[in-house]
Amino acid sequence: MVHRPIYLDSHATTPVDPRVLEAMLPFFTEQFGNPASLTHAYGWEAEAAVTRSRQTLAAALNAAPEEIVFTSGATEANNLAIKGIAEACFGRGRHLITVQTEHSAVLDPCRYLESLGFEVTYLPVQPNGLVNLDTLDKAFRDDTVLVSVMAANNEIGVLQPLAEIGARCRDRKVFFHSDAAQAIGKIPLDVQAMQLDLLSLTAHKVYGPKGTGALYVRRRPRVPLAAQLHGGGHERGLRSGTLYPPQIVGFAKAVELGLEDLEAERDRLLALRQQLWQGLQPLGGLHLNGHVTQRLPNNLNVSFEGVDGQALLLGLRGTVALSSGAACSTASTAPSHVLKALGREDALAYASLRFGLGRFTTAAEIDQVVAGVTATVQALRQGVG
Repeated sequence: MVHRPIYLDSHATTPVDPRVLEAMLPFFTEQFGNPASLTHAYGWEAEAAVTRSRQTLAAALNAAPEEIVFTSGATEANNLAIKGIAEACFGRGRHLITVQTEHSAVLDPCRYLESLGFEVTYLPVQPNGLVNLDTLDKAFRDDTVLVSVMAANNEIGVLQPLAEIGARCRDRKVFFHSDAAQAIGKIPLDVQAMQLDLLSLTAHKVYGPKGTGALYVRRRPRVPLAAQLHGGGHERGLRSGTLYPPQIVGFAKAVELGLEDLEAERDRLLALRQQLWQGLQPLGGLHLNGHVTQRLPNNLNVSFEGVDGQALLLGLRGTVALSSGAACSTASTAPSHVLKALGREDALAYASLRFGLGRFTTAAEIDQVVAGVTATVQALRQGVG
């Protein structure tokens, strides 16, 4: 049997939970209709499944089902939210605010809008990764139309104060968007309490299938949004394209399962994370990246003094599957923009590991990872690796 490393890269993606797969299977071969085909039973079955899924996702956010727009994932949802607001509010203002530590699916659309003449303020973060609310207050302008702040950072797991940011945006009549790809099914999300106008979601970070996601779009007060895909008028004209019932059903089931076990799984992951962190302590020269407690329960991001980052990853390749940053940035030779925003020097930013614990991670696996990381770091520091 081929040895496979222990998987601790759950921020990149998660395996599909067997219960999710079971819910999806009938919609591939039996209930395979097009949900837009409303003249026969096959279409009705598919449409009913989509409606139930929409209701499940809406309930998870304290939203209305009509406020859920299905997309191909969080990247598309982010683009629809950011570019859609910019285009719809073109006559009102051309200034947006976001954060330096956002995912590229937010930063790249913002840079694109800058090429069209929009202005974007990229807020710095404090050394713990959190936005300074006073800095945000000073960034608002009369022509600000959107603030976009990630709910949970994909590299350092930091949880931003969404309710406080939402209140500031609502007071100024500025639309508030959050990329919650890493947060859904892991922490409570309430679009009413957090005063969110737009929220991006994806399935594959929460044990659902890849290729499906959603954008929450508030209806009252109404959020004006310019569609980015045209052709067919699906999803209230905001996102044309045939819906994919197996994926959508799997997405809803994954979120449902995540919420059912939210507190118990949080406590289990916190214990495993503490086990990992304590196990690494004897190495010394460790730097925790991100806030100590205000972070996802399954996230641990650590920089190691005195080792080469590439050699560290190569040395661990047979022991544990993880990364030093976002999966979409692994081809880049630059240090993590998130860790640089925290003030980390290049050498430490390169020599960082993002541990993403998951639903199927065990305490025995954590012990193996601690042993593997310890041996590798010690060998590299002694010049053996």
